[in-house]
Amino acid sequence: MRLAASILHLDLDAFFAAVEQRDKPSLRGKPVIVGGVGSRGVVSTASYEARVFGVHSAMPMHEARRLCPHAAFLSGRFRAYRESSQIVMGLLRELSPLVEPLSLDEAFVDLTGGAHPDVSPAAVTKLAEDLRARVQADTHGLTASVGVGTSKFIAKVGSELAKPDGLRVIEPGTELDTIADLPARAIPGVGPATMERLSRLGVRTVADIRALSHGEVVRELGKANGEWVHHLAFARDDRPVSPDREAKSISVEDTFSTDVRDRDELDAVIERDARIVAERVAQQGLFARTITLKVKRPDFTILSRSLTLNGATDRASTIARIARRLLDDVAVEDGFRLLGVGVAGFTPAAQEELFEPDAEGAVVTHTDADLPLPDAPAPEAVRPRWVPSFTPGADVVHDEHGAGWVWGAGLGRVTVRFETRETGPGPVRTLSADDPALHLV
Repeated sequence: MRLAASILHLDLDAFFAAVEQRDKPSLRGKPVIVGGVGSRGVVSTASYEARVFGVHSAMPMHEARRLCPHAAFLSGRFRAYRESSQIVMGLLRELSPLVEPLSLDEAFVDLTGGAHPDVSPAAVTKLAEDLRARVQADTHGLTASVGVGTSKFIAKVGSELAKPDGLRVIEPGTELDTIADLPARAIPGVGPATMERLSRLGVRTVADIRALSHGEVVRELGKANGEWVHHLAFARDDRPVSPDREAKSISVEDTFSTDVRDRDELDAVIERDARIVAERVAQQGLFARTITLKVKRPDFTILSRSLTLNGATDRASTIARIARRLLDDVAVEDGFRLLGVGVAGFTPAAQEELFEPDAEGAVVTHTDADLPLPDAPAPEAVRPRWVPSFTPGADVVHDEHGAGWVWGAGLGRVTVRFETRETGPGPVRTLSADDPALHLV
């Protein structure tokens, strides 16, 4: 922990939903939920108007629809999110070269690495207020919550306490009092399972953890996790801001209560996991070149398969399609205890235009030694390189009506609200899905 509050944490408020409300005037001030819009989808972000009804990130989309049926449910526009994220990250790097992005909407900054030697409470408060104003101006209305503290943990606590659209500078010497009454879940790494163990010891708040001995916490949580939790409960955190921090892989695994051998059920799990993985990849502002499939048999034998693309993707459909192909090479008759979908080989740039899709829409340039490559399809079997998908929230333009976004689609029709960030709320029109004048942007 430092002697001065010189670590800043910025978190864009309800980021994905806020971008949608900014760019879609008719949704401003209304509940907006972004995520997988299908029956197995998961909420990525909910606007504050939706959170009032109990909707939160990682919630199954069907539950969000039950809680807030009148919300706008959108599938997400990651290009728009990346554009705004790049603006904000650029502003942070003007403060210091020591910026550690955690996702598209969140980052730490070590203020001692920049051209602002004065890290007194008054100086960092002024710097942070100026930063928040520039974020709002340069992103055309997005707001950020900012915390500044003597460590990464304390700075993160500050931004959480400042939400939404606020600033909290936690001055040196006030850390223990600031975190004492926070729920124990405020400590990074204290999830449901850890909280359940701590509850056995009568723990509810961070102060309750401090009332336990080091030995009690370690006995209950294990050495590594116990020491981590005990240290943070006393605000002991010496982690540096690491600008080179990057994910090596992103994956989701499902452990089944009973062995699953039904191929349709396994395909459904792959589809769901691919959507979650794709959302996490997009949140990091990355694209993946390698897709992996992991399965565990009833005898605990683990098999893994991977394919490396000739480009890079963040599309759930691509990840799912390739994972299903990888499963084709694994006998499912004996069933699986576990199935996982993952991606690796990250790059900051999309390269999907380099794809030369086969009949299943994927290109194989590398695979496990025991996974045979498919025969090249005949030219007439190749699917179109790109097929328009009018998903809710997608940007479109019509030759006559201008720019707008997809409100809904089905039965050969597309309902579009023709408005942009600059126009104000616009009219709604329903068009034929094969209208040659209607184009996805």
